[in-house]
Order: sequence, then C-alpha cells, then structure tokens
Amino acid sequence: MAVSGNPFLNGEFAKFDFASLMDPSKLAEQWEKIDFTAVPEQFKVPGVDAQALVQAQKRNIEAVASANKVALEGAQAVVRRQAEILRQSIEEASKAFSELNAAGTPQDKLAKQAELMKQAYEASLANLRELTEMATKSNGEAAELLTSRVSESFGEFTSEVKKTAKKK
Repeated sequence: MAVSGNPFLNGEFAKFDFASLMDPSKLAEQWEKIDFTAVPEQFKVPGVDAQALVQAQKRNIEAVASANKVALEGAQAVVRRQAEILRQSIEEASKAFSELNAAGTPQDKLAKQAELMKQAYEASLANLRELTEMATKSNGEAAELLTSRVSESFGEFTSEVKKTAKKK
C-alpha cells in the first residue's frame, strides 16, 4: 500500500537502509534485497527514462560504497601503523632508560637525556608525517572515486536531457 504520492517513500527505496553505506558487508546485503527491475515503475514521469535514473543511482551508491571501503581500509592501515609505532616507542623507551642509567656523571646523564629527547622528538615528527601521508593518500583515493562518479553522473544527466530534447 502506498504511503504517499512521493515515490521515495514507497516501494523499494523506503526499505533501503542508507546507514549501510558505511559498512560494505551490510551494503551488499541491502543490494541483494532490492528488486531494481521494479523500481522504475515507481518513477513514471513523461519524457524521463526511469530505468536510466535507477541505474545511475545504483552506480552512485556503488561509488559511495567503494569510496567508503577505500577510506575504511586506509583508516585500518593507519591504526595498524599506530600500533606498530607504539610498540617501537615502548621498546625504544626501555632502551633509552637503560642507556640513561648506564651514563656516568650527572653531566653525562643530562647530555644523554638531551640526546634521547631529541631522537624521540625527531622520531615522533617522522611518525606523524608518515601517518598523515597515509591518511591523506587513502582519503584522496576515496575522494577521487567520488569525484570521478560525480563527473560521470553529470555526463549521464546531460546525455539523458539531450535524448529527451530530441524526442520532442
């Protein structure tokens, strides 16, 4: 039974869980539930190819899902690298304390402490740069997927408008 005259509130689209776009496995489940052959019947507008619109939207959603997957994989890689950095930092701190305790005079300990702090600071900066580059790269790849799809979508829209204009 129709909820309203709005096709987005009726039929298959009303059943789609858009929150699933953030989880690739849930998105795949959602795709399997939708009967895309029945969707165009909900959009009978004179001069508009509803099937083409549905297919374009399907490609849009697939692009969003792909971009989310790339971004998620990038975030997971950053988290893994952060864990590696933490492990290395703990090992290096333990080694540094041993070296600091082994230093002789108070002046030697102070000089060693300054050297170790400089090394730790430089390592922290290098790690920060690496993590930033990793995140930037994966987010850039995700953005490129979406940018490419938006460009294709505008091309498809223009093509459909031209087809409709020729029919008149």
